[in-house]
Amino acid sequence: MAKPIMIQGTMSNAGKSLLAAGLCRIFRQDGYRTAPFKSQNMALNSYITKEGLEIGRAQAAQAEAAGIEPTAAMNPILLKPTTDVGSQVIVNGVPMGNMKARDYFAYKKNLIPVIREAYEKLDKEYDIIVIEGAGSPAEINLKQDDIVNMGLARMVNAPVLLAGDIDRGGVFAQLYGTVALLEEEEKKRIKGLIVNKFRGDVSILEPGIRQLEELCGRPVVGVVPYMQVDIDDEDSLSSRLKTGGRAAAGLADIAVIRLPRISNFTDAAVFSAMPGVSLRYVESPQELGEPDLVILPGTKNTIGDLLWMRQNGLEGAVIKLADRGIPVWGICGGYQMLGETLSDPEGAEGEPGRSVSGMGLLPLATVFRREKTRRQVSGSFGQVEGLFSSLSGKCLSGYEIHMGETVICREMGAADTARMVNGNLEICRPFAYLIDETGSWKAVHSDGWSRGNIYGSYVHGIFDQEGIAGEIVNELRRKKGLPENTESFDYQAYRTRQYDYLARELRESLDMKQIYRILEEGC
Repeated sequence: MAKPIMIQGTMSNAGKSLLAAGLCRIFRQDGYRTAPFKSQNMALNSYITKEGLEIGRAQAAQAEAAGIEPTAAMNPILLKPTTDVGSQVIVNGVPMGNMKARDYFAYKKNLIPVIREAYEKLDKEYDIIVIEGAGSPAEINLKQDDIVNMGLARMVNAPVLLAGDIDRGGVFAQLYGTVALLEEEEKKRIKGLIVNKFRGDVSILEPGIRQLEELCGRPVVGVVPYMQVDIDDEDSLSSRLKTGGRAAAGLADIAVIRLPRISNFTDAAVFSAMPGVSLRYVESPQELGEPDLVILPGTKNTIGDLLWMRQNGLEGAVIKLADRGIPVWGICGGYQMLGETLSDPEGAEGEPGRSVSGMGLLPLATVFRREKTRRQVSGSFGQVEGLFSSLSGKCLSGYEIHMGETVICREMGAADTARMVNGNLEICRPFAYLIDETGSWKAVHSDGWSRGNIYGSYVHGIFDQEGIAGEIVNELRRKKGLPENTESFDYQAYRTRQYDYLARELRESLDMKQIYRILEEGC
């Protein structure tokens, strides 16, 4: 039977996910079988398990920090916002449909058995379960039938560490106010307070910390510094997504379109870790400028986000860059946008029967369906042309999450797509050939299409395979007359170093003896 410990926060983006990942790493280093758990996650950044089940990306990262394979039990409920008032509801890794916020609030108590069952699976297999809350436990309008903060802590009898974000100011008010709004039984569950994201001399905080401990009747178990640690984030509040800015002279400049409903934005994260690369997230033609590569990322509302790009001028700006030979790479929803038509007869994204024209950079038609494709894949690039022709035949791996099928919209298929560009004949070719690794059987299928410098694929994580991002960056550098980087970049080794760095910083800033006592004593 596992010992639980729960991280709750005073607000969203207080650093719960990072603290949970760090504790997972520490406990693993100390020899404990450790698993993460978040009963309900709201995020567009998701991950597909080996079984083809969808969970929050943060729980996948926490599992990686713990040295274990992610499973659906670690995040039994995932909400993926489709509009400002509604979300796709995913239960045990499988979509069950879209719900408006009010309807889900009334329904969620029916999911308590699902949460219990998922937790019990982990309880039987691991020594420690690091639980992450969501938002704040002091949202008094949402406390009824709570299944993710104190309601969950009560359900699994977990002690709680409460974290506040000093970087946004008012951390003493955050922590004291949160405790003050809790019921007495809930207050008893809080065994320690954490001041997170601190910059400066801790000694200056000491008088406030002592007073806070007296007011709350709880010890401060650590002051955690603001860390420049590169670990997958959960949602659109991520600091990765700060927009604007132009690349420094001489750098490989990669611009990612910061769509309103951007999903799996960490697909491009590997580039931000590479020396000599500027990775920017942009929201306007002015911010876009003239990058060396444009990435159109995934989105939970492809048609809506394409219309947003059309309205604010980004679509036209990207098309102009493409016409000048700047490579454009679309992933998932971004790939769908590259085509000529997008149709939603069943209302998979919203209103049934909606159809819009695409960007017209590839001769493709996408039809959305309610059934979601979810699978891990591996394979290789096909015959790639244009700037990134050196990718041809290289191995790749990743996962697919999409609700649509994309095909060549020409009577004679790919043979009917040829065009002359600057004296060169360009024809659409399958971008990759993949092995479906889900289940007990395997099958090969083609994925994506490319033509010249326009590339599209459904595969998330396509840049993470060793050598892929490095080859892309070197081609961008060669085009600018810059010397290539001869040193290989191992992204997996880089991620391992980030988890170890996080664990080291937490060991130095948290009272781990006290935290282990809290684990042992429980509630």
